[in-house]
Amino acid sequence: MIDHPGYRQAFLDWMACARAGRSEPTATASLQIDDSLLERTTWLGVAGHVLDYDDTYAPGLSHLSAPVAPVALVLGAHIGVSVGSMLAAYAAGFEAMAALAKAGHPMLYERGWHPTAVTGTVGAATAAAHLLGLDAEQTTNAQLLAVLGAGGLRTAFGTDGKSLQVGMAASQGVQAAVFASNGANTSDAVREGYESAYGARWAEPDPDDPAIEENWIKAFPCCLQTHAPIEAAIRASASRRADAVGSITVVVHPRSRQAAPLDDVSTGLEAKFSIPYTTAFGWLYGPPGARAFVGVDEAARTLAARIRVELDDHLPESSAVLKWDSDSIEIDAALGSPLHPMTIEQLDQKTRSLSGEILIGALNDRDRPAVEVLRLVLGE
Repeated sequence: MIDHPGYRQAFLDWMACARAGRSEPTATASLQIDDSLLERTTWLGVAGHVLDYDDTYAPGLSHLSAPVAPVALVLGAHIGVSVGSMLAAYAAGFEAMAALAKAGHPMLYERGWHPTAVTGTVGAATAAAHLLGLDAEQTTNAQLLAVLGAGGLRTAFGTDGKSLQVGMAASQGVQAAVFASNGANTSDAVREGYESAYGARWAEPDPDDPAIEENWIKAFPCCLQTHAPIEAAIRASASRRADAVGSITVVVHPRSRQAAPLDDVSTGLEAKFSIPYTTAFGWLYGPPGARAFVGVDEAARTLAARIRVELDDHLPESSAVLKWDSDSIEIDAALGSPLHPMTIEQLDQKTRSLSGEILIGALNDRDRPAVEVLRLVLGE
C-alpha cells in the first residue's frame, strides 16, 4: 500500500500548493513568534491549504494532505529521514485520517465541524509517531492525545480561519506524538468521548481498501463542491454566451450547499465558497487558475446574482446539474476525481503553475534527504 504511486503524486501536489501559498498573508500571520518545529509545521499547514487547491478525499469531504504532509516534511527534515521514510509516514497518517473522516461523514459536517481540522489531528499524530519510531501502543496514545485538542468549525469557511485551523491541527498532532514518546498516555475512553462529542464513529484504516484510490487532485483552486458546477458552466459556455440565456439554476446535493454556502461575495476568499460565483466565473472565463480568486470579478459577480441554487439529495454529493432556458448539463465526476483523473501532463501543468519547474521530479529519489525537499518548498 505504501508504494502506491498516488501518495507521491498527492504529496507533490500539496508541496506545490504550499510553495505557492507560503507567502500568503494568512500563512505569514502564523509565522510571527519564532521558527520552531511546531511553528514551521503550522505555517506550512496553513500554506498548503490557504489557496484551497490541495487534494480532497470525497468520501469524508476532507483534505488529507493538508495536516499530514507538513508533519511528514517538517518533522522528517528535522530528524534527518529520507524521502522514502517521509512518504511512508505520510501514507500512514493519510490512511489513519481517511478512516476517521469517512466514518465521520456526514455527521461531522452536520454538527458544524470542519472534518479536516478534527480528523487531521489524528492523521498528523500518526505521521509524527511513524517518524519518531513509536510502537503500536505509543502511536495509539499519540492519536488519542491529539483528539483532545481537535476542533475546527465549518463556519470558518470563506475566512482565514479555515486554513489556520488546519495548520493548528498539524502542529497539534506533532505535539501529541512527542508527548506519547515521552511517556504520556490517556485511556481508551477518549474514543468513546470522541464519538459522543462529535457524533462520529472511530475507525481504523482498511489495508485492503486504501483511501488514496478515492482521492481527488483538484483541478480548480476553490471548494471541491463547486467543481462540478464550474465544469458544467465551462461546457455550457461552448455553445451559449452567458448574456444570451435567461434563468440559470444549479442543482446540487445539500452537502455541497453546506460546504459552499455563500451567494453574494465581497472577497476572493469568500468567492471560493460560492456556487453562484464560481459557476459564473467558469461560464465567463473558463477554468479558474491559481490566481483567479485574488479578488472578486465584477462581471462574474453580476452574473452570479442571476444564478439560483437548488438542492436535490438524490444527486451524488460532488455532482451538479446546470439548467438554463430549456437546456441542461449534468456533471457526475468533475476533472480531478477518481472517475475523471487528470492526465500526467495536466498534473505537471498544475505543479508548474504553482511552483515553476523547481518541484518537478523532487520526490523521484527515495534516498534523497527530506531536508532538501523542504528547502525547495521554502525557496531556500
